[in-house]
Amino acid sequence: MDMMISNLQQQRQITEQLRREAAIKRINVSQAVVDIMKFINEHEQEDCLLVGFSSQKANPFREKSSCTLL
Repeated sequence: MDMMISNLQQQRQITEQLRREAAIKRINVSQAVVDIMKFINEHEQEDCLLVGFSSQKANPFREKSSCTLL
């Protein structure tokens, strides 16, 4: 009996999840691509990989200084 209740609860959770996923507003891929391209063009001046970093310290990918022993 306990297993039946557990299985029923699991099935209800799955059903609720499927209902939530079905309710998500979807758009066409072609519209999503246009929106992504628009976003990229609007923010390209802020993209450090395109325009570089303002200083060497601002670069999180710089090589770390090596440790030397005295």
